[in-house]
Amino acid sequence: MTSLTIQIPDSIRRHVERLAAKDGISVDQFLSTAAAEKLAALETVDYIARRASRADNEAFEAVMRKIPNREPAEEWDKTP
Repeated sequence: MTSLTIQIPDSIRRHVERLAAKDGISVDQFLSTAAAEKLAALETVDYIARRASRADNEAFEAVMRKIPNREPAEEWDKTP
């Protein structure tokens, strides 16, 4: 583990302390988890952007053309 000293506004510190206590965990554990969640979210956005940049509309259309035409679903079988 590595120690990290940060400066945060008092209001955020109080909020973190309150939420950590509510969850029954230490402030260190709360902030470590919060940082891990933020990193995962940013990495997910980056991953989706990379995947989208490789999109091939022609290939998508080719796959969509393979779907057979069918009668519309009965009213009782449609998603509201």
